[in-house]
Amino acid sequence: MTNQDKWCFAWFEAEKPTTGQARAALVDATKWQSGDAISISFLDGTDAQKALVKKFAVEWITNLANLQFSWEPGPDTDIRITFQYSGSWSVIGTTCKRIPKGQPTMNFGWLTPGVTDEEARRVITHEFGHALGLIHEHQNPISAIKWNKPAVYRDLSGPPNNWDRATIDHNMFESYPSNEIAGTTLDWHSIMMYPIPASWTLDRSSAGLNTDLSPMDREFIRKQYP
Repeated sequence: MTNQDKWCFAWFEAEKPTTGQARAALVDATKWQSGDAISISFLDGTDAQKALVKKFAVEWITNLANLQFSWEPGPDTDIRITFQYSGSWSVIGTTCKRIPKGQPTMNFGWLTPGVTDEEARRVITHEFGHALGLIHEHQNPISAIKWNKPAVYRDLSGPPNNWDRATIDHNMFESYPSNEIAGTTLDWHSIMMYPIPASWTLDRSSAGLNTDLSPMDREFIRKQYP
């Protein structure tokens, strides 16, 4: 499996199932307060895995977001990290507080022995972006992507994803009302952007495998947490 085949899932842990605008309205509500100390623990994992997470997660808060990461024994923490499930995923922002204590709020499924620092940085900063309240960049309603939907359906319905149409719609095409999120113009270089081949867009726009916070990511998170 190549890096391009590794997909992240992120979700809001709502008080009750919601859809449409009600769900999107949670975006602003998931922000932490500037100056918050976010407690983080590991539910499992090797010393090497834990060290990688600690090494790269702080890139969001080093001279950027006015937040602190407090690494503590689990499981009574805000963010709880596991390495035991396939894929990588995170709950969005403060909705981690609704996950029952002892259950993970974030997973790193491919921080395995031999992972490169570049790949580790990519997945760790991406998932911690979700933990700070950021959605996937391709779901940004500002300067929305002109999708070639038949091509996306064709490619993602086959291996390795094997997604059904509803899953593709949810993960790729569902966006958010622009008046209900804090956003900027679409950033193709964002760490929160999925890899998007040119064949998936009508205007041949594309995104590669972004491995670091973009200048726009840095400016945006600094403004959100001054």
